[in-house]
Amino acid sequence: AGYDAVCLFVNDSANANTLRILSMLGVRFIAMRCAGFDRVDAKSAKAHGLTVARVPAYSPYAVAEHAISLLMSINRKIPAASTRVKMANFTLDNSLLGMDIHGKTVGIMGTGKIGQILCKILNGFGANLICYDIFESDEVKKLGAEYVSRDYIYEEADIIFLMMPLLPTTIHTINADAVSKMKDGVLLINTARGGLIDTKALILGLQSGKIGGVGLDVLENEADYFFQDWSAKAIEDPELTSLLGNNRVVLTAHQAFFTKEAVSKIVDTTLDNIKMWKNDGLEGLEHPNNCLPSRMV
Repeated sequence: AGYDAVCLFVNDSANANTLRILSMLGVRFIAMRCAGFDRVDAKSAKAHGLTVARVPAYSPYAVAEHAISLLMSINRKIPAASTRVKMANFTLDNSLLGMDIHGKTVGIMGTGKIGQILCKILNGFGANLICYDIFESDEVKKLGAEYVSRDYIYEEADIIFLMMPLLPTTIHTINADAVSKMKDGVLLINTARGGLIDTKALILGLQSGKIGGVGLDVLENEADYFFQDWSAKAIEDPELTSLLGNNRVVLTAHQAFFTKEAVSKIVDTTLDNIKMWKNDGLEGLEHPNNCLPSRMV
């Protein structure tokens, strides 16, 4: 009690009960120091008269570049190669064999700011770009990319990047049906939201060989583990355990945003959001970085 505002991060839960308690304690403003707000109960926030503001953009380059890092890590087997060399094993065998990105067909699902930057990077590799988004980008089209259906990406792409927001229409975009349509040995990268992938379907795809490698910075149920040290405790999530034990998976703990430039932008924007609410009286839909919809479905 006694605070007008609280500051939350990407995996903090702002469900209906949490918002009810915060409202009762006098909180009127929630500052999300991240872009995502899928863990905020929008209906409850509006019902309690809360203003919720986010950081809509910090460094899209950070996330796009990290996605490429994950691709190269799984494609060129960097973790395994590094481990072998540190053990003084300097041999080469097929377990380290990768492929050229040049000339491959790459599917980018989601071409917002991050997806557009990713397309530019991949264009530099000489990849053939096919994209999916309900809002088509002219900048992406100028790169020679073609907008296609989801199924076309599943069927034709050698590499698939997920760059979509987590919405009711995008939950489990990658599911058992989608995996069954993919090329054998496809590489899958997700630096967007964990809920875009059905983890069970992902694991089955890896086990069958349909999915050749996965680079993940997000997980479906990451909130129980990410941003915490579990090194001295037993991980009880069997799906997470399966992924950690698979040498065709490279997993980072939601660090794609974590660059000096991005963190500085997040801090500055979060403080500005609070000042605009407190000093300028910008509330609700009037706040420039409001993340609650004008109408509830």
